[in-house]
Amino acid sequence: MRERQHSTATTRWRRSRSFGAAALTAATLALGSAGTFSAGVAHAASSGNVIFALPPAVVPNYIFPIMSGTYYSNVNLYQFQALMYRPLYWFGQGTQPSFNESLSLANAPVYTNGGKTVTISMKKYAWGDGKPVTSEDVIFFMQMLKAETSIWPVYVPGEFPDNVVSMSAPNASTVVFHLDKAYSQTWFLYNELSQITPLPQHAWDKESAAGAVGNYTATPAGAKAVFNYITKQAQNPSAYATNPMWAVVDGPFKLKTFDSTTGTTVFVPNAKYSGPVKASYSSLTLEPFTTDTAEFNALRSGAVTYGYTPPQDSSQIPVIASQGYTSSPWIGWSINYFPMNFNNPTVGSIFRQLYFRQAFQELVNQPVDIKKALYGYGYPTYGPVPIQPKNNLSTPQEANNPYPYNPAKSVALLRAHGWSVQPGGTTTCAKPGSAMGDCGTGITKGEKMVFNLQYNNGFTYVSQFMQQMKSDLAKYDGIQLNLTTAPFNTVLANAVPCKGKTCTWQMENWGQGWSYGPDYYPTGESIFETGSNINEGSYSNPVNDANINATHVVSSTSALYKYENYLALQLPDVWQPDPDFQISEISNKLSGVSQSSLLNFTPEFWKLHS
Repeated sequence: MRERQHSTATTRWRRSRSFGAAALTAATLALGSAGTFSAGVAHAASSGNVIFALPPAVVPNYIFPIMSGTYYSNVNLYQFQALMYRPLYWFGQGTQPSFNESLSLANAPVYTNGGKTVTISMKKYAWGDGKPVTSEDVIFFMQMLKAETSIWPVYVPGEFPDNVVSMSAPNASTVVFHLDKAYSQTWFLYNELSQITPLPQHAWDKESAAGAVGNYTATPAGAKAVFNYITKQAQNPSAYATNPMWAVVDGPFKLKTFDSTTGTTVFVPNAKYSGPVKASYSSLTLEPFTTDTAEFNALRSGAVTYGYTPPQDSSQIPVIASQGYTSSPWIGWSINYFPMNFNNPTVGSIFRQLYFRQAFQELVNQPVDIKKALYGYGYPTYGPVPIQPKNNLSTPQEANNPYPYNPAKSVALLRAHGWSVQPGGTTTCAKPGSAMGDCGTGITKGEKMVFNLQYNNGFTYVSQFMQQMKSDLAKYDGIQLNLTTAPFNTVLANAVPCKGKTCTWQMENWGQGWSYGPDYYPTGESIFETGSNINEGSYSNPVNDANINATHVVSSTSALYKYENYLALQLPDVWQPDPDFQISEISNKLSGVSQSSLLNFTPEFWKLHS
C-alpha cells in the first residue's frame, strides 16, 4: 500500500515475529515488539473523547474502499475506512504483521483441488442496520473490483482479481473461488485475499439514489453502474456523516461528523459491532495538522491524547513525559523512495539509464540524513524489502548499501557515459548515441540535466533531505533540481503512471515511500511490476517481472531473496531513509494501545481513564 503517510516524521508501519497463518506454510519474521501501553498518571484530552493526531498535511478524503491511486493512502485505508468497513482478513497481531484470524471476518481459507480452489467460511458479523455480513457481500465487492480493475491501485494484469476465474456463494456463510492455477498459499492470503473488503450488498447494490436495491453487479455492465453510483456518493465528502448509506458499517466505529474542508473526523462506537471488543469511550477524533510543528505545539498544550514528537524536537521528549505522556517510536513495515517518471516525454530517456540512476543514488547520503534530519529515528532503504523491524525476509545485501555516498564515483559515471560534467554549473550531453560510452537512447546532444522535483511540504525532514540532495547534485554533478512543494494529497495525486504528452511530472516525493499492505508479503508486484496501477514511475524490467512472478508460486524464501537482490541494484526508484512512522506520545490516561507495524490500528481496544 502506498502507502504512504507518516505521522511525525513519517508514515507506514509493519512489525512481526511470525509471518503466516498456522494452517499455512509461512515464512517467519524475527521481529521486535514495541509492546502495549498501559495507563499511568496525569493527562488526557476532553472527557470521553480520544484525540488522535493525524500526520501533517494528510487528511482522510475518501470513504469508499474501492478507490483509485489518487486516494490510496494509509490514512484513508487504515485510520478512516477500516474503522467502518473491516477487510475480510485482518493482519497484524500486536506489533507483528502476521495473519490475525481472531479479528478477521472469516476463518482461514481452505485450499483444495491442488490449491486451485479456495473456500472461505464467514463468521457471524452484522452491519449497522442489523443485517448479517454474508458471502454475498464478498461477491459484491469482487464483482465491482473485476469491473473496475483499471482504477484499483494495486492491480497488476493477470493477478488479483483476474486470477479468480470463477466465484460463487453456495450459502450465506461460504465463498468459493476457483483460481487459474495453484499459488503459494502464504502469498495468496497475504497479498491477494487481503485486498477484499466485504460491502453491504443489501444496501448498496443499486444504480441510483432513487433506484431499488437489486442484483445489478451480477453482470459487468451492472457492476460498473453500481460502482459509478457509489463513487458519485463518495465524491461528496460533505455528506459522509449524513448520507444514510455510509451508516451501514460493520466496523467498530461509525461517523458522527466529518469536516470536508479541514479533515477533522469524529467517530462514535458502532453499537452493532460484532467483533470481540467494543470501544468503551464516547468518541474518537482524528485531528488534522498542517505541519509537524503545529502538531507538536498542540501536543505540548495537552490538546491531543495520542500524538507525536517530530524528530527535530526529540530533545523535548523528557519535557513531554513530564506532562503525562509515554514516548515510543512506531516502526513501520515499509521502505522509502521517490519515483522518477520513466515515461516523461522530456527527461524520461535520461531516467531510463541505469548509470544515471546509479550516479544520482550515489549522492543520496542516507546515513547523514538519518543522523541530522531524523535525529536517529529512522533507518536506510537499500532495496525493496524492509530491513526494519529485524526479519528474515531481507537479505544481507539489503543491509549494505550497494551505492554508498560517493561524489567522485558519481561524477566518473556520468563522464564515462558521454556527459560534460560541470560541477556547480549545468551538465550536458556531449556524446549522444546508444553505443558504449554514449549518453543513451533518446538523449540529444546538448541536453541538460535539469529536473523538476515536487515534495511534500508537511515534514521538516523531507525538506532537509531535498535541500541537501539538491546542493550535492549541483555541487558535484552539475545536476540542477527545481524544487517545489505541495501538500501530501497533491503530491500523491500527481505521482501516477502515465503516457504521452500530458505525462509531464518528473519526480514526486511524498516522503514516505510504500507501506507493505494490503500486499503484506513484500514481493513487490504492486509497486515494481510492469503495468501495476501504482508503479508510479512506470518502471519496467522483464527480469524483475519474472523474479516477482516466481515469488507467487514458491513458498520458500529463495525466490524472494533472488528478487530483492536483483532489484536493489536496478534502482527502480531513488532509495531514501525511512523514518520511524512516528515518535508516538501517548497520554498516560490511555491504555491498551498496540502500535501495529501495518498501520491498521485498533482503537476499539483502547481504554480512556479519568
